[in-house]
Amino acid sequence: MTLARTIWGLGEGENTMPYYLLQASYTGEGWAAQVRNPRNVADRLRPIIESVGGSLDSVFYTFGDFDIVAICQFPDNISAGAVSIAAAAGGAVKMHTTTPLMTVDEGMEMMRKAGATGYRPPGA
Repeated sequence: MTLARTIWGLGEGENTMPYYLLQASYTGEGWAAQVRNPRNVADRLRPIIESVGGSLDSVFYTFGDFDIVAICQFPDNISAGAVSIAAAAGGAVKMHTTTPLMTVDEGMEMMRKAGATGYRPPGA
């Protein structure tokens, strides 16, 4: 059973989409609009993500370089990229990243495959 299936309680036969980490920083104008009319950030993001077939698993406000982070599932990179471009085009976000995530099981499989490639660095 994969980590994602364990965390989200999915059965073995259920299909899961790839996970992505979204990070964003608001512009001053973006913050001003939210202060004037506060709305739950999950309620704002969920319909946008679902419009491309994705799902919002969790979202958090943060301190530091980014103001919010979200864990989402998207059917593919094109859908994740579409949400990223839409956020950039809207004008309320000054910086954002979209990072594909792997479960621990996927990471373990990746390391096993890397070990089986037979790669040797130049000069080794």
